[in-house]
Amino acid sequence: MLPPAPPSPPAPEPPPAPAPAPVPAGRPTSPLAIVALVGGILGWTLLPWLGSLAAVICGHMARAEIRRSAGTMDGDGMAIAGLILGWTAIALSILALLAVILFFGGLAVLLGALGLSGQL
Repeated sequence: MLPPAPPSPPAPEPPPAPAPAPVPAGRPTSPLAIVALVGGILGWTLLPWLGSLAAVICGHMARAEIRRSAGTMDGDGMAIAGLILGWTAIALSILALLAVILFFGGLAVLLGALGLSGQL
């Protein structure tokens, strides 16, 4: 028989993993820009006039705040999106109101020209 082999030395342990590099902190987002975007979305869905008005006001305030921060604050895209949504909803609702007024005004003129009083 063969003599037993001497025990092998333990395997060297791997070096410890390097510590993860710190993640650079991102720029904070303007809360007014978030409110402008949410208001713009609400202006198209649940709160047509109120949401649109909030989007326009907060959007302009957010853009001014972001410009004054000298690059330390983020959210300009959200503020612009809120402004676009707000102004578009306001413009379309004014156009719809004018279309309704012109429709019924034109209908009244037409009935007057035909000699009808509108009473049936």
